[in-house]
Amino acid sequence: MASLAAPAFHSLAAQISRASTARASSQCVTAPGRRGARARPRAAETAQAAAAETPRFRWDELGTGLSDPQEQAMRGLSPKLPNRCRALMPRVVSLSPGDENLGVVLAFWVKAMKPKRADWLLVLKELMAMESPLLAEVLEYVLLEDSFEANVRDYTKLIQIYGKQNLLREAEEAFHAMKARGLPCDQVMLTALVDMYSKAGDLTRAKETFKEIVLLGLPLDKRAYGSMIMAYIRADMLDQADDLIKQTEDQQVFAGKEVYKALLRAYSYRGDSEGAQRVFDAVQFAGTVPDTKLCALLVNAYCLSNRIDEAVCVTRNMRSAGLEPCDRCVALILGAYENADRLEGALEFLAELEENGVVIGQEPSQLLAAWFGRLGVVHEVEQVLEEVGKSGKSKQSSSVLKEGVKSRMSVHSVSVQKEWRRGSRSTHSISVQKKRTTNRKSKHNSSPSPLQLK
Repeated sequence: MASLAAPAFHSLAAQISRASTARASSQCVTAPGRRGARARPRAAETAQAAAAETPRFRWDELGTGLSDPQEQAMRGLSPKLPNRCRALMPRVVSLSPGDENLGVVLAFWVKAMKPKRADWLLVLKELMAMESPLLAEVLEYVLLEDSFEANVRDYTKLIQIYGKQNLLREAEEAFHAMKARGLPCDQVMLTALVDMYSKAGDLTRAKETFKEIVLLGLPLDKRAYGSMIMAYIRADMLDQADDLIKQTEDQQVFAGKEVYKALLRAYSYRGDSEGAQRVFDAVQFAGTVPDTKLCALLVNAYCLSNRIDEAVCVTRNMRSAGLEPCDRCVALILGAYENADRLEGALEFLAELEENGVVIGQEPSQLLAAWFGRLGVVHEVEQVLEEVGKSGKSKQSSSVLKEGVKSRMSVHSVSVQKEWRRGSRSTHSISVQKKRTTNRKSKHNSSPSPLQLK
């Protein structure tokens, strides 16, 4: 095995000889006298400065003073890593990004160890496992090394690394370098470029690269379609994204679940319930079972478009499919009822949840407390809910809850009107506000007690 204890590049002896030569030449050309006396020390200082600025490299000195994170990364190396690769790893890890010694270290290791492609792949695998910032720089060097025997997939990996870091110029340079070497461009490489342009928000370049895949007659897989659909979504061109999804369905090539979820989220935030329902159906057609998050996005779309009955229908379908409506779905529907000023509908919805054994959580409870607090009927609703829970008549709970709250609200509204006719505020509304203030100041009860259906 070749020894790695190599002498220093630019040895100190060579530096001293150059300094002596410079000193002798300065003495020969300088005339005797005061001027020569000043020139001699100046020449010596110049030689010493040049020697100090000359970069030095010793293999044995690298990799000895590693930091704690670097030491931990070294301990995580695979035990099956060959010694020739293990000798290189601490030297590479000790360097920082942009260090000029990286190329020297790799060149010296190649000269001493004569690595093969398998050795390079092991080194790159370990750097990728430890998430080294030098991975791209090492891969750049490796692609130009004859012993690595680079192919298209290696350049694809480099472009993907640059794409994650949003380094478009470096990725394009790597792509042109690959074409300059005569390597053929395949569908995987072009898909990586489409994905990179999509994440960077460059819709024009993404469309050009996607069309290039089609013109070359290369097959389009779910990854290529998904990257292009995401490019349309990021550009807020949902109609084009929807058309492309229909095209994938015709070809029986379905995008990933995250693509459908992104398009459904875009329609949901727009309040486009028809588009959201269309994508929701496409998700099921693609063989994906919707979860509570997808259902919540559909509920949000219906609530924003003021189609509350359809949103309630979604929660019923969730229960039929074995999914319990999440707190987010319940809060969205209650918020829509509040915006539409439909208290009776909200009470019917709560009673329906109670019949099916659904207990609402903190978010919808706080929303209800705030809503009923503004109406001044917090305690009345709590009493009715308790009466409904104790009655045990689940079939009549909806009507009992509805009629009870309506009767108590009517009494409350009459008292409020009487007080306003007298020229003063409602005594009941003042007492409610005072009690809420007292509860806010209390140490044991810092917020209104959540309303729960039992």
